[in-house]
Amino acid sequence: MTGPVLAGWTPGVGLDDRGRAQASAVAGRLAALPLAAVVSSPLDRCVETAETVAAPHSRDAGGAVDKVEVDERFGEVRYGDWTGRPLKELAEEPLWRIVQAHPSAARFPGEDGEAMADAQHRAVAAVRDWNQRIAAAHGPDAVYAVCSHGDIIKAVVADALGLHLDQFQRIQADPASVTAIRYTELRPFVVRLNDTGGDVAGLLPKPAEDDDRKAGPGASDAVVGGGA
Repeated sequence: MTGPVLAGWTPGVGLDDRGRAQASAVAGRLAALPLAAVVSSPLDRCVETAETVAAPHSRDAGGAVDKVEVDERFGEVRYGDWTGRPLKELAEEPLWRIVQAHPSAARFPGEDGEAMADAQHRAVAAVRDWNQRIAAAHGPDAVYAVCSHGDIIKAVVADALGLHLDQFQRIQADPASVTAIRYTELRPFVVRLNDTGGDVAGLLPKPAEDDDRKAGPGASDAVVGGGA
């Protein structure tokens, strides 16, 4: 958490004690996954989280991660002149209602202000790019982690669910939560959303012999029906 102020791209905003505890907890949960890479927003608080997550997967620890990869496209929305202002104060701005009800039309004020739609586009493009890079280097079933920010995560999830950006405020992404998306040739599957506890072994792809769907294009098929 960054408190009651909209931190945005403010430099030097690191994790507090609670944030470090949350980062340590999520790192412990993800330690059992064979992460092929850990990618982060360039903002200090995110890099600090990503480094904590990456530590159990380092080469020294027997893992595959050389270092945290920083990608600016996963950075926070550029809130422009809203940056550094109290959220309570911003809630009185006319733009606040647009951000809540019609975010696809929202552009934050000031020279550095960004449109929400542009932020979604860059983040989704980054995910697709990293999907290709990781698959080429480690195989199609490789798993990697991205450390980003609430609005960016929500925007990526909205895209994966096929939702219009105007619906993304219905999605929640708490600090240090786990959201997992499995991308296939046909469609993405949202496997976990805003998950803050429990085992993560189910995030790994099933072995072909244990998968009820056929290999190849069938990997993109959704399961029909449900368990007893």
